[in-house]
Amino acid sequence: MLDLRYLRTHLDDVASQLLIKGYKLDKERFSTLDAARKSADIESQALQAERKQASKQIGQLVQTGVAIDDAKAQVQQTLEKIDASLNALKARSQAADEQIQAFLYDVPNIPDVSVPAGKDESDNVEVMVCGEPRQFDFKVLDHVDLGGGLKGIDFDSASTMSGARFAVLKAGVARLHRALAQFMLDQHTECNGYQEINAPLIVNASALTGTTQLPKFADDLFKLEGDADYFLIPTGEVPVTNLARDAIHEEAVLPLKYAAHTACFRSEAGSHGRDTRGLIRQHQFEKVELVQVVKADESERALEELTGHAESILQKLQLPYRKVILCGGDLSFGSCKTYDLEVWLPAQDTYREISSCSNFGDFQARRLMARWRNPESKKIELLHTLNGSGLAVGRTLVAVLENYQNEDGSIEVPDVLHEYMRGVTRIASF
Repeated sequence: MLDLRYLRTHLDDVASQLLIKGYKLDKERFSTLDAARKSADIESQALQAERKQASKQIGQLVQTGVAIDDAKAQVQQTLEKIDASLNALKARSQAADEQIQAFLYDVPNIPDVSVPAGKDESDNVEVMVCGEPRQFDFKVLDHVDLGGGLKGIDFDSASTMSGARFAVLKAGVARLHRALAQFMLDQHTECNGYQEINAPLIVNASALTGTTQLPKFADDLFKLEGDADYFLIPTGEVPVTNLARDAIHEEAVLPLKYAAHTACFRSEAGSHGRDTRGLIRQHQFEKVELVQVVKADESERALEELTGHAESILQKLQLPYRKVILCGGDLSFGSCKTYDLEVWLPAQDTYREISSCSNFGDFQARRLMARWRNPESKKIELLHTLNGSGLAVGRTLVAVLENYQNEDGSIEVPDVLHEYMRGVTRIASF
């Protein structure tokens, strides 16, 4: 969330910057809440001073001839009235704090100055294109038809046991999916310097609040029945980023670089009617998540590095893709800058998102209390958090099936996956 002190002193500037995201900051409400909080604090301080003075009055009353017991009783009566007022003010101040906290939880992160203006994904700006789409001399099939012909993707069985937006992968296709995840993990841990993490798939509300999924996006989460505090993770970002929470990290351990292969679960509450065919938008899917936790002056460089690591997977798989920078209107709630990587899907004749790589600045770290000790200033400072898919495994599977298809419906296995497929170089129907 945003820094309360910064918001208080730069309210107009913040409101103007948030308009790039299409968010209209309610300046009047914030000022009203902040004034109520400040008023309660001032009154409380005045009463504390009054209480301190009242406790000294026993001796003064005795000097004027009042019996000591009567003086004590008189002062005690005054102190009780002050304490009652202080308790009421404490409750008022706490309510004001909670209202401001709720207000801040609803305010998105400020976009970086390099983020282009725009309303939606159509205004995203292409940064670069890598690779030429393959030219086919036969009719291209999409991954659903390819998977069906290979008897490797079974939507009917999944629908029977789980409902819509689920799939069962079988035989060579399931093996290819596993190979992709293992290949990604190996690349990131052995070549890109990430520490492998095996993280919980169930987290509490506090963890989701720390990474900004709650309270803003509760409708997109799967909450465990009968328990108000536990949820299935929507992304590996949640448990992995939470590894940095409630800690003061020494400079020697920074940056923190983690890679985790996890299942992810999303209700897709706002996607009715979108991508209903195939594996593109599922309730359950897998990703290899990349997370970096860095010092503030390193986060801009870290975003370029992390994005490059995600790109390296596409390059090694020889999948054509493009890189775009998201415009303000398409930028997520918590991100200050995001690059999307979009892979070429021949059957759709277009590029589709396969990874979002985002810099959150100190927005998540402030909620998480993820900090580091600056040895030069001796001060405790907030860290910056970044994450990205390196890559979404299911969407990568889709891209491989479609880009590596043969006229007979078989699939050539990319060269870099041969060792993970134990020598299998081609997937055909069995």
